[in-house]
Amino acid sequence: MFEDGGTSRREFFKAAVAVGGATALSACVGRLGGSPEAPDEPIPRGVADGSTLPSRQHAWNEFCRHDEYGNVELPRHQLFVYLTLDGDAPPGPDERRTVEEALRTLDAAYERSHRGLLSSIAYSPRYFERYGGAPAGVDLPDPRRLSDFETPTFDRQDALLHLASDRPDALLEAEEALRGNRARANGVEVDAVLTDVLAVDDRRTGFVGAGMPAERQDGLNGVPESNPVPSASPLFMGFKAGFRGNQATEEYVTLREGPFAGGTTKHVARLRQRLDDWYEEQTYDERVAELFSPVHAAEGLVEGVGENLGADSGLTPEMIETIRDGAREFGRVGHAQKAARANRDADGNVRLLRRHCESTDDDVASLHFPSLQRRISEFEAVREAMNGSDLTDVPTIRQRVNNGILEYIFVRNRGNFLVPPRALRALPTPDGEVPGLESD
Repeated sequence: MFEDGGTSRREFFKAAVAVGGATALSACVGRLGGSPEAPDEPIPRGVADGSTLPSRQHAWNEFCRHDEYGNVELPRHQLFVYLTLDGDAPPGPDERRTVEEALRTLDAAYERSHRGLLSSIAYSPRYFERYGGAPAGVDLPDPRRLSDFETPTFDRQDALLHLASDRPDALLEAEEALRGNRARANGVEVDAVLTDVLAVDDRRTGFVGAGMPAERQDGLNGVPESNPVPSASPLFMGFKAGFRGNQATEEYVTLREGPFAGGTTKHVARLRQRLDDWYEEQTYDERVAELFSPVHAAEGLVEGVGENLGADSGLTPEMIETIRDGAREFGRVGHAQKAARANRDADGNVRLLRRHCESTDDDVASLHFPSLQRRISEFEAVREAMNGSDLTDVPTIRQRVNNGILEYIFVRNRGNFLVPPRALRALPTPDGEVPGLESD
């Protein structure tokens, strides 16, 4: 697939990131020109001692691009690597040092930015069970079904490594270094190999950005043959998302107390999308109504993919508070409208920070949905509101019909994780310690 001279640049990088491995990296670098150590457009180098890096692993926003309204634009290429430890015993100091040194290699090799590499490693409830207890002071339950109509596979692997970059060559090279397949990463010597300690259980790829879904829709399961995804859309459903005014701040989702203060919790769902009905049975206004709210459609509040909305989705308190009256008037309710009922605290602060991206893994239109929040229960509350089960007594509203976008998305996986602060990122204990590293 990498020798087809007629393949577009974006299709080529899509295939390279999806396949991974040394061959994909070599082909990717060859397409860009130069070598990993000295390409025509060098990947910016990181900092050897990590002294300028933030203490929060989840601090990504200031290192990403922003649009004219201040909305964060996440790196275009993303990788989710699910990792497991051998056996049931807790890891020891040697394993901890190996993991920390492998992650420090990334810090040194790549600038922390969309131009270099953004990363975080997180740990599951099952990981902490090795020590006989849950992480102190953290709401981190096992993943569970969050609706009566979903049957997900639960991701209980020990750890989740999330990598993101605008540069597909940086992403692939970092992965190869972590797997021990490269002696150097962006010119930095690789002294420790992550997979000497943690085995790769699953590898999932993602992407996000204007034009990327449209470029990948042809022949994709879940997207109509008419290829209706707009060229300006960053997501398969044809609209923008992640507006600044509807996102929690990184400060808000950060744990305030306890041994993991400075960290956060992370729920990651993988959703299959079935968009034939979305595009071929629904009009544009009906799609606006079901994604945002019926008032958005009735008043023409959304243009195109939603660029005109600026820094927020346009939901008003009245749209949220009168959702039941609107359901009776319009015969349907909006996805954003439903979820917003549970997504603000008593002071009006947004509770969740969502960082979703699309996927074409297995040639299926899918969505990776990472959500950061102080407590997993906060995500679960928003999901319950999104289910809209309390609205199904309205005659036209059924559990998955006229009920937001539930008719078009199907949960394949769910997993809960703790993203510890940087100082505790290498196989921490439930008490927030990293024995064997404290003196480093």
